[in-house]
Order: sequence, then structure tokens, then C-alpha cells
Amino acid sequence: MPWNYSHGTDRLDHRRWRASLAALLILAVCAGGCTTSSNKWVALRSTPKNPLSDTLGIVTRQGPKPTPRTLQLLRRYDLDNLLSGDRGKLLAELEEIDEKEPHRENVYALAELAYVGGKRAEQARQHEQALELYGASVLHAYRYLFDEEYLEETNFYDPHFRRACDLYNTALEGTLRIVQKQGNLKPGSTQVIQTSNHACQLEINWQSKNWQADDFDHFEFVSDYEVQRLRNRYHNYGLGVPLVAVRKKKEGVDPREEYYPEDLSFPLTAFLRVVSPPTDQSPSLNAVLELHDPLDHSKVDVVHNLVPLETDLSTPLAHTLSQPDLDDTHISTLGLLNPTKAKNVQGLYMLEPFQKDKIPVLMVHGLWSSPVTWMEMFNDLRSDPLIRQNYQFWFYLYPSGQPFWFSAAQMREDLDHMRTTVDPEHQHPALDQMVLVGHSMGGLVSKLQTIDSGNKFWHTLSDQPFSELDADDEVRQGLARTFFFDPNPSIRRVVTIGTPHRGSEFANDLTRWLGRKIIKIPSLIMLGRHQLIARNPGFFRPDAPLNVTTSIDSLAPESPLLPVLLTAQQGPWVKYHNIVGEKPHKGITGWLSGGSGDGVVTLDSARIENASSQIAVPADHSSVHRHPQSILEVRRILLEHVAELNSFPYGGGVEQVSSVESGETSVESQTSGTSILK
Repeated sequence: MPWNYSHGTDRLDHRRWRASLAALLILAVCAGGCTTSSNKWVALRSTPKNPLSDTLGIVTRQGPKPTPRTLQLLRRYDLDNLLSGDRGKLLAELEEIDEKEPHRENVYALAELAYVGGKRAEQARQHEQALELYGASVLHAYRYLFDEEYLEETNFYDPHFRRACDLYNTALEGTLRIVQKQGNLKPGSTQVIQTSNHACQLEINWQSKNWQADDFDHFEFVSDYEVQRLRNRYHNYGLGVPLVAVRKKKEGVDPREEYYPEDLSFPLTAFLRVVSPPTDQSPSLNAVLELHDPLDHSKVDVVHNLVPLETDLSTPLAHTLSQPDLDDTHISTLGLLNPTKAKNVQGLYMLEPFQKDKIPVLMVHGLWSSPVTWMEMFNDLRSDPLIRQNYQFWFYLYPSGQPFWFSAAQMREDLDHMRTTVDPEHQHPALDQMVLVGHSMGGLVSKLQTIDSGNKFWHTLSDQPFSELDADDEVRQGLARTFFFDPNPSIRRVVTIGTPHRGSEFANDLTRWLGRKIIKIPSLIMLGRHQLIARNPGFFRPDAPLNVTTSIDSLAPESPLLPVLLTAQQGPWVKYHNIVGEKPHKGITGWLSGGSGDGVVTLDSARIENASSQIAVPADHSSVHRHPQSILEVRRILLEHVAELNSFPYGGGVEQVSSVESGETSVESQTSGTSILK
């Protein structure tokens, strides 16, 4: 530390100076290889989660056993003495009774007894017997829930009804686990499962319109995993077995493949449907195992009833995030400290299938961050049926160590490449209703996609015409891309969260100096800068941002591009929304910030004048985009966007907003947080 570098500390009190130094020293240590926190978003359970564990005593020392209500039924028919004997004989006796006196109580007991027997057989490693009994349990539970031949109506208030659903789900999962171990669980194949008194022919059928059967590499069971780092886990109750389907990369087959990360996991639900029950003429039973995509639909039609699927959207997301290539600490630090190397992973990412009829929401991270920072918001928003039916979520990764206007220029190219790649004829109108959501510096990168540069940005460099600049073609083209641009006609709204529209005091003289020491500035930037100065003496303004070589420099309050960005002409079709953090702080962030704000960005810097909506939430800078009120506000904006499209579609707009499927809860739009509009 050069102690004669005192003019920077004159503007800081002693405590803030020490805090600035501490923050950047931590940054420097991390650049040298500090230890990172665990990247595990899921952990394997010691035993799979089972909703019947307590009801049937599955993990007790005595082992699984029937419920008192089933035991009472066995005593009534003098069958309790068969419990310790041949389970097949007991089931056959009870089936004969049910044929003579059909009653749902009988078929429930059959499902429960078969499942208990299957669990005991599995624990004894008698897998063939376990498969037969699990299969019988699934079919009896299905009869209890859907067989219309029983005279009495289904009592949805009877605890047996929910337990029958649990028996269906857990017995089906037990069946699938055994079939999977045998290597026979493949879409398009047909298996035969022998139950106590008939054979079941099982066809495996792919039901997703978003993915193809050959996208499937293997699947794992949601019940094996516990979500760790996501605040909320969205698990919807119904019928079926939630799965984590792991995708296989298909290079060069589909232009959308470049936007999917390796080992992308996605949600599926396995549902078994009885197509034709056994009869005297045909003792075999035909069933179809349907693999459903809950992002496409969350209900299935069974005997003219809409039945909700048991789904889990959060566990597959956490499973994807646990892969080493998506380690947030590594990616964000690399992007900050070595922007050149980070360009290898820069670009647009999709964690769900591209869908031409859904509006893109593109999320843009901030300084020293990565797309992983959005997972709380993504997880919460995607759980909402209205949002899920109308939007798809994309993420943008860029090197956050370089000035934000360079990142904005690259993002413009990447968005143009995406549209040319996936929709070259511009046949998908939903893609022309895009919403950008940017946190911190990502808000500036996002906003730069929606304004007309004119000559204003170039004039921060020079008062001379661009045509008179003497430079190599590569340097000229780079400058042109960065300082001359049009608003993207496909972007309709921008939501900025904790964004330093007027800069941040965090970017003071000391932090900027230390930033230049630890951030490896791309050589192309430095070579271009030296060339421009050497070949164009007197051409550039004294305060031209040619000396701005890091993102920390670009965020300083005196950064010359920030005032221009504030007053630049936006596309007339674009609406801005703004969310700021306001919370008293202690520690380093409190020392660094001046006035009220989120600890890094003051309220004066965070507010904007031309926002359609603007609120403050009680959060600091690092958590403002994860705060529940911020997420609710983004949800409100997205629902407002779709509602306006339905009323006043742009150039035909998109299809009318999908209504929530029957039985799902509709939530009215509401504003969150405290308004700061004056």
C-alpha cells in the first residue's frame, strides 16, 4: 500500500477508509485462492422420504405393519391369522371377499397389505416378490381412487382417501426403483409385471411436449434428496412420483442446445394409468406409465376428472445447481478478477426448455456475481402457475470485472445472435415482449439495451466526429459497438434492483486503486487504449472514459457515462420499474455507504425519475433481489405485463394469458414494499 496515496483518504473518514481497505483485501485474498463454501444445493437422505413412514411404522424395529383400521377389517373376516403367513394367500382371500361384496374399504386394505408385504420383501432382498406386491398395491390404490363400479361414493374427508393417494405414489415409486435397477425403465419400452393373480403389461410413454424422449439420459427420485440452499421448496401434492430427469447434451443437433448447460436436470412426474382392467375373458391388465412435464401441465384427466400431479420443481433445480461447473463462488470470482478467462463461459443460459409461445424474462447479475444469484427469485416465481404458464426464464452471464458498457455491448450481440439462431424469421411474437431484470450493475447493463445512444455516449470520449478517428478496424468496430447503438425492439420492460444509477461511494479512490491491482484487465482493452491515445493526439476529452478499465472504475459517482445513461432517450415502447434497498447497516457496508440506502447504493443514487413503478424494500445490497417483497414486486410487474398484452397487444402480441387450470388458486396482483416516488 503506497502511503503517499493520501488524496483518496482525504474524502473518507478513518473508519470508512479502513472498511474500504478491509473489503478489497478480502477480495485480494480470494483472488489468491481463498476457500469457498460448499456448492451443494441438495444432499442425499439416509433413507428416502416416505409419507407413510409414521402411519405404517416403516422405519421401526418391528418393521412395516398394517394400520389398526385394516387389522379390524381382517378380524371381521377372520383373516388376521394369515398376516404372518403367505401374503399372496391373504390378498387372494380378501380379493374373493371384495368380488362378492365390493366395497372401497376392502380395496384400500388390499392396497395397504400389498404395500406392507412389498416393503418387507424388499428389506429381505426378495426383489421379484417385492415388485409383484408393489405392483398389486398400485393397482388396488388406483381402483380405490377411480373405479366407478363401487356403489358408494368416494369420501374425500376419509383419511383413507389421502392414504390411498400415498399408497399409490409410494408403491409406484417402489415399483419404479426395482424396474430401474433392472435397466428396463426406458420410454417407448413395454414391461410385464406379475401380480398375485394376473399379469400387468406396462407401456412407458413420454408425455412432455417441451423435451423429447431421447433428451432423457437417466432419472433420479426426488424423495432421495433434501434441498439445502434454496429458501423455499415447491412440492405440490397429487398423484404420481416426482423425478429428477437428467438431460444429455446433444451437440450440433438443435440451435437451442448452446443455451443449455451440461447435465441440466428437469422435473418429471411418473403417473401410472390403467387402460384396460382384467376380465374373465382377458385376465391380463394393460397399464401405461406416463412421464409428464409439470412445466407443461400439472393435471391429468382420469375417468373424466382432472387429477393434480404430485410435482416438485425445486429439487431438480437444486440438483442442476450442485454440479461443479455451476459453482457460484468460482464463476463470480473468475468473472470479476479475470474477465478474459470468463469470456469462455459468458453468454445466455436457459435452465428450462425454450418455449416459443412464452415471454422471456432475462435475469442479469451484478458485480462479483453470476446467474446463480437469481435462483431464489427464479424458484419462487416459477412456482406460480400464472407466471409459469406465460413466462420462460433466461439468465445472462458476463465478466463483471470489466466496465459495464463493454458488458452491455456484448449482451446486445448475444441477444441478436440468440434471436437469429432460434427464430431467424421472427415468427415467435412472444420473444418480442421480453422483460429484463437486473441487479446492481446488471441493472445498468440491462438499461443500456433499451436506449438510443445517438452521439451522446461518443461525446463522453470526444467532441470530434467518429469518422475522423484513426484506429485499426478491430478497435474501431469495438468502439462503434460500445458507443453507438439502438434500443432493442424486443425488450418491453426493465426492472432494476439495487442499481447505482448515479454510481456508488463503494467505488472510491482506494477501492478503485486496489481493483486495478487485482483485476486482470483484458489485454485488448489496454492495447486499444494505448493505440487510440498514440494515434489520435488531442482527439479525446481530458475526462474521457478511456482510463476506465475496470467495473469498479465504471461505477464511480464521477463516471462520465452514468449521467448520459440517466438522460438518454429510451425506446418509446419500454417501461422501467425500480426496486431499491433501504436498511440501516453496521459493519463494512455501513461505513462505505453515505446516507440511507442498502449499504452500497444510496437512495439518491438508486432512484430514477422515469419509472412506471418504484418501491423500497428493507434489505441490504447483497440480498435486495432475494427479498420476498422484491420477488412479489417482480411477480406483480410480470402479471401486469401480461394483462396489458391481453388488452393492448403489440403487433398482435402473444396469445391471451393462460388461465390457471381448474382447481388451482388464483392470486390477485399487489404492490409490495414502500413507494418512494415523490
